Amino acid sequence: MFSKDDKLASLLSAGASAPRRVVVLCALVFLLAFGVRLLAWHDGRLEAARVQSEVTKDYKHVARLLADGGAASFFSSTSLLADYNTLGHPPGYSIVLAVLFKLFGETDTAAQFLQIIVDALCACLVLLLAAELLPRIAALLAGLLVAFAPQYTWNSIVVLPDTLAVAPLLLAVYVVVRARRQPRLLALLAAGALVGVSCWLRANAMLLAPFLAALVCVLFESGRRVRYASALICGALCVIAPLTIRNALVFGRFIPLSLGAGQTLLEGIADYDPEGRFGIPSTDMGIMRQEAAQYGRPDWAGGLFGAEGIERERMRLRRGFAVIRAHPFWFAGVMMRRAAGMLRLERARLVAADPPVAHSLEAVETTPPVWTSDAARIRQEGSIESARAQASLAPDGRVLELTGDDSKYGAQFASPAFPVEEATDYAVVLPVQITRGRMTISIVGVETKALHAATIIDTTEARTAEEQPLQTLVLPFVSRRREPVRLLFSNTATPVAPFIRVGTLNLHRLGAASYTWTRPLRALARNVQKLFVTAVMLPLALVGLALLVRARRWQTLAVLLVVPAYFFCVQSALHTEYRYVLIIHHFLFVAVATTLYWMGATARDLWQRRRAPHDPQRPQDSPLSR
Repeated sequence: MFSKDDKLASLLSAGASAPRRVVVLCALVFLLAFGVRLLAWHDGRLEAARVQSEVTKDYKHVARLLADGGAASFFSSTSLLADYNTLGHPPGYSIVLAVLFKLFGETDTAAQFLQIIVDALCACLVLLLAAELLPRIAALLAGLLVAFAPQYTWNSIVVLPDTLAVAPLLLAVYVVVRARRQPRLLALLAAGALVGVSCWLRANAMLLAPFLAALVCVLFESGRRVRYASALICGALCVIAPLTIRNALVFGRFIPLSLGAGQTLLEGIADYDPEGRFGIPSTDMGIMRQEAAQYGRPDWAGGLFGAEGIERERMRLRRGFAVIRAHPFWFAGVMMRRAAGMLRLERARLVAADPPVAHSLEAVETTPPVWTSDAARIRQEGSIESARAQASLAPDGRVLELTGDDSKYGAQFASPAFPVEEATDYAVVLPVQITRGRMTISIVGVETKALHAATIIDTTEARTAEEQPLQTLVLPFVSRRREPVRLLFSNTATPVAPFIRVGTLNLHRLGAASYTWTRPLRALARNVQKLFVTAVMLPLALVGLALLVRARRWQTLAVLLVVPAYFFCVQSALHTEYRYVLIIHHFLFVAVATTLYWMGATARDLWQRRRAPHDPQRPQDSPLSR
């Protein structure tokens, strides 16, 4: 008889997978992942261009300089690339953009499709990695989780290097795991080199190689551990070293990858100092302005680094370390809270239920509206959705002034309903000016409450309430049925009670909708993506890790936890955004797949036990013991 732990260990053991079957599974996962990301691109390609647009401009600026000057300018101390402001990020992503600019012109589409393809391949890499550790069905589940996860589908279309930086790290871990069967120094060198490639794209993994070297010590025999761990670290150093040498030649200073550690350290401290007792700004603009005023250097307000980039970076590091030395236990708590926050799944945009508007929005300037409502009518026929919200007309009667309550979320005001035809492209045009807080303006069905479109309106940083710009909001949407819709104003993680001014609402009919045949595919993808919330995925991941502990699968645990442990220990000391730590959830989804596989096997076992007394020909052994 097997003990329960022995049965569990047998259940979670990786079986021999036929290469052809694995290839077929990878092809299936790739096609699903690519298809879901293609739908996400179709929905949000225009909105994605507005995400972190200033950061994207920096990457594109360096890419243009590279495309114009070639490789020679990269190593020249007199070129425009010899500016400390170009060191805010490693140059790898700008090099990729420069190549794409040369091949396809200066368009975001080429970069987005490259990222979509690479991110779909990441789902295959997770499947392959999981197949080395777990049964094939569990590996397939892990690949499918990555394929559908909205956190990945959304980030794959944002023109930033985060998606591309993940793929080399996943491949590095896979190479290490594969190498334990037939250890070769070349394979470990390659794994380290892949870490270095990721560092050229993003600097977050700069210290990951020693952690993977520790994983080598867990997976390999004692006589080979030092050699292979050293080979992995050397591989990473060999790829990173050329960039370090280039920086030394061009700038005459030791800069391993890029600048910015001091800035992110300070902003990370400010994130957890809401009272402002340390006097550290929480934004790039705030840091630049404070330093310009503090040191009497107005020119410093124009950039994070400037001519004294190294000195300014060292000042920031000294300032941050001084806070840490003075408050070590507080900072340790900050790191723990930030590490715990990394376990949460980002609230990412799901695949839309409806296809995007196919007609050009320029038509709103040349065609008359099919329905209109001035501010007075909006106030008279609209409805206040919160007891503490207020809506009133400005003295001239042409502007509606809405004041929300102080809740973080919640509906505040709804416009009058306006009629729409079925399967038709529309656009709502609305002048708005938000002077305080943050709101979401959405288009919802009056009866079904179905969401047709939404956008977030936020104040512009570093501007007073009087200086906030008047925006002409153009909100396109596709009608599903002949159901009246309305605008809904809602609070959105607002720090204060929002205040917004609204003008005349115009509805324009653009024409018959296209791509309506994608609705069933969108419904499938969207319903699956709704499950990707922390309350669902994190407990499943923790159960999966607990199952591996109970089954004494220590090497599998080491593989799944080494990269998350690195980010918990290192990245938690700095300002962190969800896109920096995307790779953590690739490994946690493998733990989720472990739980799902165990639940399925357990349910099958119980079903077979229930049927066994009525079917004497059925084997009596539990499937867990096989």
